[in-house]
This record gives sequence, C-alpha cells and structure tokens, in this order.
Amino acid sequence: MRIIAVTNQKGGCGKTTTAVNLVCSLAVNGKKVLLIDLDPQAHATLGLNIRPELNIYNALSKLTNEKAALSDIIRKVDDNFDIAPSGIILSTLEQELAGEIGRESRLQEELSNLKGKYEYIIIDCPPNLGILTINAIRASSDVIIPVEASRFSFEGLNQLIEIINLIRDRLNHSVEYRVLIANFDSRLRHSFQMLDRIKLNFKEKLFRTIIHVNVKLKEAQNQGVHILDYDKYCRGAKDYFSLAREIITAEGSSLSINTEVKQEKLKELMRERIAKELPKATEIVFSVSAPQAKEVYVVGDFNGWRIDNNSRMSASEAGWVKKANLSPGNYRYRFVIDGKWTEDEKNPAKEMNPYGQMDSLIEVSSW
Repeated sequence: MRIIAVTNQKGGCGKTTTAVNLVCSLAVNGKKVLLIDLDPQAHATLGLNIRPELNIYNALSKLTNEKAALSDIIRKVDDNFDIAPSGIILSTLEQELAGEIGRESRLQEELSNLKGKYEYIIIDCPPNLGILTINAIRASSDVIIPVEASRFSFEGLNQLIEIINLIRDRLNHSVEYRVLIANFDSRLRHSFQMLDRIKLNFKEKLFRTIIHVNVKLKEAQNQGVHILDYDKYCRGAKDYFSLAREIITAEGSSLSINTEVKQEKLKELMRERIAKELPKATEIVFSVSAPQAKEVYVVGDFNGWRIDNNSRMSASEAGWVKKANLSPGNYRYRFVIDGKWTEDEKNPAKEMNPYGQMDSLIEVSSW
C-alpha cells in the first residue's frame, strides 16, 4: 500500500484538483485507491458531490460523541475509487491534538487498519503547515508538491521542504518528494521562464508530466464529478492520465530517483532478462521527427510504459531514434515528447485507449 500526500501551503496551486483527478486516473488504470480529504474546507468532498453524515474527524478525534472507525466513514465514488470525506469540524482537531502525546501519528495509526485494502492512498492536505499536514506527511512514504510557474509558488517550496526535513530529523521518518508543475499557462512567456527556474533548482525532483490550465477541470468540480466523468477527452484529463501512468511505472520504488542499491538490482535483473530473451528477439527501430524537442522517449507494453534512460531516444539528423530488441508479439506504444504523450503519426496501425488517446500498434513476427 503506497501512501502519497498532496500538499502545498499556498492556495490556488491545484492541490485538490490534483488529488481528486490523480485518484480517478489511478482507479481507471485498475488500481484500488482511497482519497483522504484532510482539508477542513472539504473541497475534495464537495467537489465530488459527497454529503456525508460522518467524516474523517469522527475517525481521528478522541473527543467526538460520534466516534467511528475509518472504514465506517469511507464512501464509494466510482469503481476502484473511495473517499474518506472531510468537514469544517475537522478544523477543531488541531486544538484537540495540541497536548496529546504522539499527535503527529494519529492519522498513521488509523491508516494501519486499512493495510491490504488499497494499492494507493492519496491524502489531500490543508493549505497550511499545521498538525494535519504533519500527520499526512508522517503517514506517507511520498509527497507530491503541486506548484504554479510563479515566483510566490516557487518561494513557498523551500518552506515545505524544511517541514519535510524537520519530520525526518524529529520523528525519524523520511519521505521522498516530487514537484508537479500545475496550472501551467503555455500562452505566457513568464510561465516558461519560471519553468526553467524550477527545473534548474529541482531537476531531479520534477515530474515530467505538466498539468496545463484547462477550464474543463473547474467545470468538472462545479458539476460535482472528476474530470474523467466530465470530459475524458480534454487536455486536463490527458494530463492527469499521464501523471498516473508516470507514477504507476515507478511502482516498486519511491517517487524519487532510485537509490544506488535499487539501481544495481535493476541493472542485474535487466542483464538476466536480456541474456534470456535476446536470442529470440528482433531488433525494431523506432523513429520520430521532433526537431524542437529537448528529450524524447518511446514507451509501451514492451517496457512497462516506463520513462527512464532505457526508453530515452537519441537525436540524429534524421530525427529521434531508438532501437529495441522485441520478442514476437503485439505491442502498444507511444512517444513522450517533452512530457507530452503522442502516437506515432507515421504508423497507420492505431488503437484508441479508454481515454480517447491513440496508442500506436506494432506486431513482431516470429521466424
């Protein structure tokens, strides 16, 4: 069970939008996911049109007259998608926990009762650095920090990272964080200037996926549904689908760059696999023309849709090229050009996936 906190003390950065739509995108990929709304404003709960009698406060508080187990307050949103709703009364919990021993681990204690029931738990944190946010980080293995391509959002990153380091030092709990560019307006030169600045400072901690400004995301909230129920073909849906895939393909490791030990184990497994499969494989050359691109990858069924150095394409005069040794079979694949997923326009064999995107198809014959 992987627990990920989505947090940023700055409001308006797309935190709740990211939490809700990441969960629905993970769910439609067959992952059993729970969204915990830990924000007293309850925007995730209201944005999904949930009107609960009991909420996360009743599970975490020891003073409430309506005490409930966390499993009792969970509501189903969609297939594979559950939510632990919130309410304004949650704002009183910080005062209740002020003098309690082990107050930083209250949420972690409750989540331990759900072990094995979910593959992912996503926590939508309040827009501050109080005890609720500390509880979320303490319970998590990973943190996603949505930021806008703006100066104030960029400056706030350091404060949050200080809290993460404080939790590591004081509570002996380390989490890996990644930065997600959200609400990105590609019409503004300033957006690209701030993007370059963020990349310069957080290159190894930055998601490749960028969430662009899309009015459909706000419209979906107003209708009380997630984006895949509202318009699964819009850019916002595609962006969050790409983010979910990026996280899923990193499964088995943290959201951050693998440690040296993990890298060596991965290399050893890869060498064993190549030694076993290479004699039966056929060399396939993938190519795409993207003269303005900075980095291009080819991902598909043959590499677990993983974006890494092994799927990186090489630039040449003829375009971007990647050779792969594939065993006989049928494969779906796509190119990822500067974070944007696209089909192979030169390949007429295509198949639409559930999100309105076209996957290119290739068949490798046996000899």
